[in-house]
Amino acid sequence: MAWEADTDTGSEALARLAEERVDHRFKGLPPDADGLTVGELAAQRRNLFTGGFTTPVLALSAERLEHNLELMETYATRHGLAFAPHGKTSMAPQLFRRQIDRGAWGITVAVPHQVRVALAYGIRRIFLANEVVDPAALRWISARLDADDAFRLVCYVDSVRGVELMDAALRGAARPLDVVVELAAGEGARTGVRTEAECAAVADAVAAVPTLRLVGVAGYEGEIPQADPGRVRAWLRRLVALAVGLDEAGRFAGVEEIVVSAGGSAWFDAVADVFAEIPGLSVPVLKLLRSGAYVSHDDGHYRKLTPFNRVPEEGALEPAFRLWTQVVSRPSPEQAFVNAGKRDAAYDLDLPFAQVVRRDGTERPATGVSVTALSDQHAWLRTTGEADLEVGDWVGLGLSHPCTSFDKWPLIPLAEADGTVVDYIRTFF
Repeated sequence: MAWEADTDTGSEALARLAEERVDHRFKGLPPDADGLTVGELAAQRRNLFTGGFTTPVLALSAERLEHNLELMETYATRHGLAFAPHGKTSMAPQLFRRQIDRGAWGITVAVPHQVRVALAYGIRRIFLANEVVDPAALRWISARLDADDAFRLVCYVDSVRGVELMDAALRGAARPLDVVVELAAGEGARTGVRTEAECAAVADAVAAVPTLRLVGVAGYEGEIPQADPGRVRAWLRRLVALAVGLDEAGRFAGVEEIVVSAGGSAWFDAVADVFAEIPGLSVPVLKLLRSGAYVSHDDGHYRKLTPFNRVPEEGALEPAFRLWTQVVSRPSPEQAFVNAGKRDAAYDLDLPFAQVVRRDGTERPATGVSVTALSDQHAWLRTTGEADLEVGDWVGLGLSHPCTSFDKWPLIPLAEADGTVVDYIRTFF
């Protein structure tokens, strides 16, 4: 079921993004655009390659972004899943709104600051995939819940101690905070409760305080050690069995729906399969998927791991980012340097991939060119005898890991296939 965001508040906040002035804070944008508003610059529909943009500049493909949004909307609907895409990938309210418009139940976030960003732009269903024990953050969340009956936030609990700290911070709240027990993905995995007996103890602790309300269970299968289809499905069935057991024990008394949530960007096919097996419970079940990297996809990590590789009949995501750089040094036939480095490109999972070279308006494959290392402001290129590369050429790089691509660019041109920039995506990290 899609959620209608607070359209008045959200639309006004989004409109104000277009009123922001272009200046030195936003790298890659045309220097002669300084003083224009973002909306005025977008209305000029400048070309990424001839409109005065400076390198390095990260561009997001308008067509591929739309394809990815549509594909995941279709996938979630086909499999009967509610969808709360993880907003920490982009931290871009314009993209949050497009995800909501494409049927998303709400937006997932990881920390309280991200709640503030989402709420400021009209998102009023938020899944916080973390336990929050910071009293200042909890009091702020509680105040917002008390002030707005339409605002819903669900967050993790993974310990009795966490319940105690949350209760202490939330005393006096008019509305209880909805929580889900996080089941760990296994020994040595990240956060979460390790055993079903401990989950029951956490559920009992929640039931004992008036400030919290247990509404379901959740976890992240991407942390399963040595993950493979069998291990992932086995853990997901543990998660489902936990929900069934807690329901049979009466621990969801008084809730309108039971939340069962999982799903990163590598195993959502397994989530869809196992969640289809969830039996009837005492109230309807919200089967909530949280994948986030799909919005831009990538040319490395997720290109290899996407579930669509296993189920090609369901479609295929398309990498939507390209980082445009310029050759600034060609010291030898085997080496070249471009002017983008760690400040500009994701590198935590894979180095960037040299894809295309542009010279005099002509684009060709980057044959014989590979990225071997990054400095702060340079990429090191190895070139073979096949490489036709000169100082001044533009090199288009593919990137791996969307989450560490978005965070390096506060304002990202949204460009059509011919280079026409139709909008600018503002991020808040």
